[in-house]
Amino acid sequence: MDLFSPKLFGFFLVLTRVGAFFATAPVFSWEVLSIQMKISIAVILSLFFSILVPPPFAANPSLFEAVLLLGEETLYGLAMGIAAYCLFTVVQMAGQYIEQQMGLSMAEVLDPFSGQEGHPLGLMLEILFILLLFSSNSHLLLLQILSRSFEHYPPAVVPNLGILTESILQAGSAMLLLALQMSAPLLAAFMLLMVVLAFMARVAPETNVLFLSFPLRIGLGLLIIGFFIPYLNEYLRQFANWLGRLLPL
Repeated sequence: MDLFSPKLFGFFLVLTRVGAFFATAPVFSWEVLSIQMKISIAVILSLFFSILVPPPFAANPSLFEAVLLLGEETLYGLAMGIAAYCLFTVVQMAGQYIEQQMGLSMAEVLDPFSGQEGHPLGLMLEILFILLLFSSNSHLLLLQILSRSFEHYPPAVVPNLGILTESILQAGSAMLLLALQMSAPLLAAFMLLMVVLAFMARVAPETNVLFLSFPLRIGLGLLIIGFFIPYLNEYLRQFANWLGRLLPL
């Protein structure tokens, strides 16, 4: 059954990959961007990429082939977006680790990017990271990654399911590892504070250590975060390196 011309079907394949990537990737999946804007950007980019990429078929595909190829492009786009989102969430997750030690785990604010409830400290670090991302034009890395995917895997040629699954699993592991590495110095400082408070409780049992611990933990956390913020720029470089390593390209 003939559906489209080869060029038109190639455009739909490109649009499917770009749309699936936009649905899960950071920046493009934010709710602050309207649906009309997301669709417009996806269509414009798909037109650009479809011009650069040769048509995948010389003849019209059958209905079964068309559905199968569209499904493969959807899986590939979703896998790339999820892997990129895992690396982007590292800063927010590190902030959540720190908040738990500061005793602010119950505090919640509205995340303007996702439209869901978030933690204030993690959201603050995420906003700072986003400002660094846009000020250095590093958000264009996502578009470069998308462009490289069409160079390595043109439409109708995508990695197998095993490679996509491995990429997502490695991105999830890297997210937990990098978040722990980023928050490790602060967690060590809180552990040292707990040792000092335990020593005070033994030396002066009449001291209300629990009452003193809350302002000390919050003050120490805010002080260390002030020294921690400049190192977000270092993670920005790691973010670019990990994108190239983990995405299925």
